Amino acid sequence: MKEKGEDPYDLKQQENVLAESRMMIPDCRKRLEASLADLKQTLAELEDSNQKEGIEIEDARSTITDVERFFQSRGSYFPKREPQTLNQ
Repeated sequence: MKEKGEDPYDLKQQENVLAESRMMIPDCRKRLEASLADLKQTLAELEDSNQKEGIEIEDARSTITDVERFFQSRGSYFPKREPQTLNQ
């Protein structure tokens, strides 16, 4: 954008949007990890009370499996990246 002579204000705004987007990824992952832990705990409590079948139970098991596979495919963390400017 810099090489094209774009407005410096627009360039700064785009850099801010990019920085905010990069900060959201770790936050979303933390919330997903917390939700996964809550779902596992709720499922365990239901199974302890002999509620081991039903569409919701199967959906919970499927969700747990899917999220755990996602985490395994992405590693245990998202590596930190150095901020990039829009002209790179």
